[in-house]
This record gives sequence, C-alpha cells and structure tokens, in this order.
Amino acid sequence: MNGTGTGTAKPLLLGVRHHGPGSARAVRAALEEARPGIVLIEGPPEADPLIPLAAAEDMRPPVALLAHAVDEPGRSAFWPLAEFSPEWVALTWALHHGVPARFIDLPATHTLAWDGNGNGNGDSDGNGGGAGADGDRGAAADTDVRVDPLRVLAEAAGYDDAERWWEDVVEHRGVGKGDALAPFTALEEAMTALREEYGDGGRERDPVREAHMRLRIRAAQREFEGGVAVVCGAWHVPALRRRTTVAADRALLKGLPKVKTDMTWVPWTNRRLARASGYGAGIDSPGWYGHLFAAPDRPVERWLTKVAGLLRAEDRIVSSAHVIEAVRLAETLAAMRGRPLPGLGETTDAVRAVMCDGSDVPLALVHDRLVVGDVLGEVPAAAPAVPLQRDLTRLQRRLRLRPEAAEREVELDLRGETDAERSRLLHRLRLLGIGWGAPAASRGSTGTFRETWRLRWEPELSVRVAEAGVWGTTVLAAATARAEADADAARSLADVTGLAEDCLRAGLSDALPSVMRSLADRAALDTDVGHLAQALPALVRSLRYGDVRGTDTAALAEVAAGLAERVFVGLPPACAGLDADAAEEMRGHVDAVHGAVGLLGDAPAPGHGRLRARWQSVLRTLCARDAVPGVLRGRSVRLLLDDGELAREEAARLMGLVLSPGTRPADAAAWIEGFVGGGSGGGLLLVHDERLLGLVDAWLTGVPAEAFTDVLPLLRRTFSAYEPGVRRTLGELVRRGPGSRGGTTTAAAGAPGFGPGLDTARADAVLPVVRLLLGTDGDDRETSAGLVGVAG
Repeated sequence: MNGTGTGTAKPLLLGVRHHGPGSARAVRAALEEARPGIVLIEGPPEADPLIPLAAAEDMRPPVALLAHAVDEPGRSAFWPLAEFSPEWVALTWALHHGVPARFIDLPATHTLAWDGNGNGNGDSDGNGGGAGADGDRGAAADTDVRVDPLRVLAEAAGYDDAERWWEDVVEHRGVGKGDALAPFTALEEAMTALREEYGDGGRERDPVREAHMRLRIRAAQREFEGGVAVVCGAWHVPALRRRTTVAADRALLKGLPKVKTDMTWVPWTNRRLARASGYGAGIDSPGWYGHLFAAPDRPVERWLTKVAGLLRAEDRIVSSAHVIEAVRLAETLAAMRGRPLPGLGETTDAVRAVMCDGSDVPLALVHDRLVVGDVLGEVPAAAPAVPLQRDLTRLQRRLRLRPEAAEREVELDLRGETDAERSRLLHRLRLLGIGWGAPAASRGSTGTFRETWRLRWEPELSVRVAEAGVWGTTVLAAATARAEADADAARSLADVTGLAEDCLRAGLSDALPSVMRSLADRAALDTDVGHLAQALPALVRSLRYGDVRGTDTAALAEVAAGLAERVFVGLPPACAGLDADAAEEMRGHVDAVHGAVGLLGDAPAPGHGRLRARWQSVLRTLCARDAVPGVLRGRSVRLLLDDGELAREEAARLMGLVLSPGTRPADAAAWIEGFVGGGSGGGLLLVHDERLLGLVDAWLTGVPAEAFTDVLPLLRRTFSAYEPGVRRTLGELVRRGPGSRGGTTTAAAGAPGFGPGLDTARADAVLPVVRLLLGTDGDDRETSAGLVGVAG
C-alpha cells in the first residue's frame, strides 16, 4: 500500500466490529502474537494526549471521547468505547506493554466543522466499521442510502438476523493457538468483495477518512521498526490495503473546513451504546455482549444465574432447579436450530418458558436491566474538563448526589440544609438547560417543604455542561448570569414571572434584582388582563417557595400585590361580551387568580383595604352583570359560596333567577357549568343541598324540546366530570325525589341532606352494629338520640 516506496513491511490490518466481544478477544490474541512496535486505532488524533488516562485506576468503561468546538460547545461528537470494544482492548494492551498507541481517523477539527449543524456524524458502518461519533445525525446523513455489511453477509449466509449470524461466526468461535489472524483474514476477504460491489456504500466521507488513515499509517511505518498494527472497522480494511500515492491522498484532504476543538473523556452508558438510542454503530444488547466478554467460560450458565438473581430480587420464585432446566432448554434449542452454542435468542426463550411462566412482563425487566443494562462509566479526575464541569463534580460529591445511568427518585425535605442545597443545585442546572433531574409529583406530603426529583445522568449532559460553561465557571455564577440574560430576553410577562419563581427555587438572590426590574417593567406596560392573571399565580407560588427556603421576598410580595390590584380593576370590563371559547379561557384565569389570592392571605392592597376583600368585591360585580357570560357569573357565585361570603339561600336565589323561563336555555346551561362544573366539587354540592338540585332538575325538565339538543352537550360535559359515585347518588336522588315523596322541586327551604327531615327508621337499622362497636348496652332510644345528635 506504500505507493511511494517508503516503508518495508505491510501493516497488520485488524478489521473489527465495534463493540464486539469476539472481535475484542481476537484483537488481543493477534496483538499478543504479533507484538507490533506501534498500535494505530481508528479515532480522532486530537485524543492522543488523552491515551495515558485509559490506564488510570479510576477509569471505568464504558467511556467516550468527547470533542466539542471551543467557541460553540453544542457542536460536538462522541467516540464511545466499552470494555468489550476492540479499540479499547487495543488501547489498554498497548499501555500495559509499553507500546505507543495513536489515533488515525480524520481529525475532529474537520469532523465538527464538516457537520455544520453541530452534531458529530462519525461512522455507522453497521458492522461497527468505525468508532463513529455518536451525536444526532445530520439531515444529510439521515438521507444517505447506506449499505449494512453485516446484513448483506448474513443474508448471503442464509440468515435473516444479522446479530444471530455474527454470534454464530464470531462470538461463538474460539481463537486457537496460531490461529489469531484467521478471523481478520476472513473478514477482509468478505469486506473486499462488498467494497468491489458497493464502493463506499453510500458513505461519502469514507474516502477522505481513509486517505487520512493511509497517511498516518505511512508516517508510523517510517518512524517505527517493529511493525505497525492497525485496529479499524473491517469496512475500511480494503481501502487501507489499496495502493495509492501520497499526493492523491493529500489532494483529498486539501481545503477541508476547520474549527478549534477541545477533547476529553466523559462517562458513557450501556443504554447509549444500544442501537435503539440512535447510535449508528450501536448494538442491540450491550449488557449481553459485556457478559460474553467477561465470562468466556460457561457463559450461558453464568448468564442464567444472573437472570435468576435479578428475578429473585423482584420477589419472583426462581430456584436452582429453574436455572438448571433453563440451561438444558437453551442448549436443546441451540441444537434444534443448528447453532454451535446457545445465543441470546435461545437463552431468552428459555428464561421466558422456565423462569417467567411464559410471560413477557418479567422478561421486559430482564431485557432492560441485563440485556441492555444501566452501567455508567467513570473517568479520572485528571481528565480535562471545563471549569463548570469541575465545580459540578465537586458539588455532586459534597452533596452525595452520584450521577447514575438508572433512573431513580429522590425525596428532598427542604427544611434540612443538605436537601435544600440539593434542590438549589438541581434547579440551577435546569435553568442552565442541564436536565439531570426532572421534578415529579410527591407521593407523600404535598407541602412546599418537600420536593421529589427523578434523576438520570445521560452522556449528552456533558455537552450541555460544556455549553453552559459560557455563562460562568461555577454552577451558581453560570445560573445567575443565565437568569439575568433570560430576564432581559423574555417576551412575555408570564415568562418573567416563571423565571422569578425559578430564581427563588434555585436560590439565585443576585439575579432577583434584575428579574424583578424586568418583571416590574413588563407588568407596568402589559394591559392584557389575561396576561396579568396568568402571571399572578407564578408570583404567589414564588412567595411560598421563598418562605420555605428563607429567601427575602418582600420586593416580590409588593409586585404581586400591585399585579393583583391591576387584575381586580381590569377583570370586570375584560369579562364583558366574550364568546364561549374566550369565556372558558377567562374562567381559567378567574380560578387561577382566586387560588393566588387565597395563598396571599389577607395582605393589604396597594391603595386601601385588603386583597381578599377587594377580590370578593370583584366577584360580586361579576355575579351581577348581565353582560358577563353565564359561565363566569356562575363561577363567581360558586367561589363566593365556597368562601362563606354568600349564604346558601342567596346562591339558591341567584340560581333560581338564572334558571327562570325568561333566560335562554344556553345561557342557563353555561351558568350551571360555571357553578357546578369543571371538577370543582359541584357534584357533592348538589348531593348535599337538594334545594340547588331541585332547581336544576325543575329547569332541566322544563327546557323546550327544540332547545334541549343545544344545551345537552354542555350539560353532559358538566356532569361527566363527576366521580362515578357522585353521579350514581345524584341519579338516585332525582329518581326518588326529596324525602321519598313528590318531585324534587318540593324540597323544603333550609333542608339539607337526602330529604327534608331525619329518617329515624334508617338510623335505627344500624343500632346493633353501633352498640357492638361502642360496647354499650343502653336503651335503643338513647343510642338513637345520640346518633341523631352526631348527625346534627
């Protein structure tokens, strides 16, 4: 291949499949036999200074080389390596034997500049023919018609599953003494035939990459006398073996775009090694392949023992007899299918039949935990990192929040200093766009002192950290700068109020003044009552979070009170003349403001009086205006009734007026929707107050036939939101009428409950049970009187 006449020996080309344990074992055997003077590995040359870190004690694969543009950290690419990756085996072999190792693929400075969309494309040879950057593939790469060499070879061999073919011909084949190079010879012959048929296989960058690799191989041959070993994707071997001139190779590399690049090691996960994650050179079962590499002897027995341990931990009954029977079944299936050894398919079938009783539910757990796995690698502290990453790592260690690949829930009690700091860290990271944690609903207390987070560390977060490094060198400084910038760039009042809430949760006291200035400016200029009403609840929530975190929220409280007053003034005119959709939207704003005023308590209003009293005055105004849509008037009456500011008799009177024959049926139905609809507990209100139920029943039975079909959808929506038990009780009440006599409309005024009076006969029926529970032997009449007193 040295068309210029330099170099005296052909390089040892070891074509491999990425993340293949069989290829990894074969590479190790070939290197032990050949003992080359230098090992060249497919990967970005900028990573050469990072190679010694692979031998560090605290380096734990899976890991990845991360390259990102210095001026645009979001433009990045990954080169993942697992313990069973042939490249990792070659790297560690060279380090342990004192042999130089270098990367020879196209430099990342060109790869990142070439991918103008900021995502490393890399290689996805299908056969693992290249290390491949793992970033999201660009649009151009997505449209390439690429040949999958594994699939083509599997089909030629009569297999319909490429993974199964690879297991049979590589993973289940041992490497005998003196036979170390046989697998590579066979793969090279196969790939040569494929390259003759398909050319570059739709990979337009491969000729450029291969030209660079040939140049690096020539340079190594001139420099080292002990022979050169090259570990690369098997797809590239025919091209590297081809005789070309140096001038031709350099011509292909001329004029390539460049971008300044930084590189480091980052932790990786098994899930991101999986093809399902979108990684082009990924595999279907990284956990299974890792097991095959770590347990070359009796792999099936050891695997099924692992499966049994997992299922036992999930409280399934799995004994040693199950393991023995599963091993026998897997071996029998392999023999029936003509396979040399049981593969993942046979072991999975055996687990399903023997340990899972034919169910795929526990089998899904086995696939998630073992076949794929939740392994997260580790990198040494000495690995290069942006200052923000170092600060984040320090905080994670101090707060004992270890990054893990598996999703886990963390309950935080903000009354404790450690949990409060953890909360602030997670909120700051969310502000920076680093989604390590996502808030979740608490299953216990719902107080503001408790938070629940779902944590999962993904490798891509390392890129997010690098991107966020432009805001500062520490998490606190970066989050503060980002919050201030977001406040200046916010387009709506609601965005700023949400940002104020985030700042309080994150403990960004230095950012609050800027956020508050932006908030006050936008609140003063925004005249849309809907926007103001939408912003108020977030402000009030911020006050609550500030209280539990010990944050000074005096300025925020002042802005919230002023915003509430502007809502009070502008709401009545804004509610007039609305159509049905606008009225429904405004109803949501009214509910939100009502909840916010309740949280503010009896705070003083900016002008005079108290906020709660001012809000109740606004609700009374809405109740009385005919121009206000019925859904808003009904909702206002209901809110006043719930607050005890409106007597039941008055609420019944207002309902009676609305449901009178002079009101259009559609308007009356909208009023009912506002009063007892929307999941507001209106069903229970009708259950326990037959006066209101009687009014609704009388109105509904009097709706003219021609108008009934118009109001039916609205009424159906209103009553379908009730719990099944409430709907059933209402049906029973309407069917029998109040007090089991007459129609519902005859309910006596002031008679709550299921009827106009107490039903002593029904109370007497439970007396024996009550006496048994209370241990009393008194007169039934006295016990009945006691029950009546309790009911009253």
